Amino acid sequence: MATLLEQLSSMTVVVADTGDLEAIKTFTPRDATTNPSLILAAAQIPAYQSLIDEALKASRQKIGNGTAVEEVVHEALDEICVMFGQEILKIVPGRVSTEVDARLSFDKDATISKARKLISLYNEAGISKDRVLIKIAATWEGIKAAEELEKEGIHCNLTLLFGFSQAVACAEAGVTLISPFVGRILDWYKAQSGKESYPGNEDPGVISVTKIFNYYKKFGYKTEVMGASFRNVQEIIELAGCDLLTISPKLLDQLRQSQEDLTRKLDAVNPISADDKITLDKINFDLMLKNDRMASEKLEEGIRGFSKAIDTLESQLAHRLAVIEGGNAFTHVVHEIFMLNDLDGDGCITREEWLGSDAVFDALDNDHDGRLLQNDVISGLGAALALSRV
Repeated sequence: MATLLEQLSSMTVVVADTGDLEAIKTFTPRDATTNPSLILAAAQIPAYQSLIDEALKASRQKIGNGTAVEEVVHEALDEICVMFGQEILKIVPGRVSTEVDARLSFDKDATISKARKLISLYNEAGISKDRVLIKIAATWEGIKAAEELEKEGIHCNLTLLFGFSQAVACAEAGVTLISPFVGRILDWYKAQSGKESYPGNEDPGVISVTKIFNYYKKFGYKTEVMGASFRNVQEIIELAGCDLLTISPKLLDQLRQSQEDLTRKLDAVNPISADDKITLDKINFDLMLKNDRMASEKLEEGIRGFSKAIDTLESQLAHRLAVIEGGNAFTHVVHEIFMLNDLDGDGCITREEWLGSDAVFDALDNDHDGRLLQNDVISGLGAALALSRV
């Protein structure tokens, strides 16, 4: 009998939500998505250190020996994102999503400039822009940037999408793909309601993506829906039939181990939608987003978390560059992570407190207890030596 993963793959495009090349080889998805958070996790794997060293050395050569470490690292970050993307595209037959710096989320022009640079780096490596999705946060500025990029033939994946207004604006802008965050929506409702769990068909994240999917299909929008940020297999089962689903290696493995029957839940040919068509300008977009407390809070939190992941990755790159060039290694990464994420100051970080990527949390949570202690982070980031010098 076919596994859940095989059945799902027959009705939905399965995307690997990881920067771990070995995991991508194992699960053979069509597409893969990555971002600085995932690269931060993958960067701790010794086998990938040569890729990072190569990018740092190339960036130092490009920028010049007299240039500050920060500038070299900033250049290297783009190089590394594209290098990992290149390696992923050697494995998957489809596309890779590469993220624009989340710190640019409210700067339309800077987002466009960064996207063009990333595409040019891919082109220099001999990779067509049709195999790359530029990942941008679904702020109004990000959506408008994506609208212009799409007209240039640069395809976009709008991420950190939590609300219906974001989805409608993306569809009207003609973006290629959206990534609504199922699990993070669930997190918010669990925190607000005090419930420990929701049945799959009552999961607020599942309901949100189902509504968006049916709205798009009812009104003939070409924008694809890719559910993301899953907390459990049941959420995935409830969205079988969605255009795409991006799934972490941990959940992909659970799907591969199960052989229960899978029923299609979403049907693009026969969508079920009670929503009327709406058109949004910035004023209405801002109003709808403001009135959706969950969406506005999670968008702000997501941008902050993704931005922090970039800060942390840049710190790691600065540390590695210092090692390569014989300087003093960076020593405060773990401290900074806890300063940002340990919201109640109890010395551990829960998944609900974690502002970064779910994949990074899973990579650091080696004992799978749902809590990160400093030793977990030290082990995951390879920072024991750095901390011993503090």
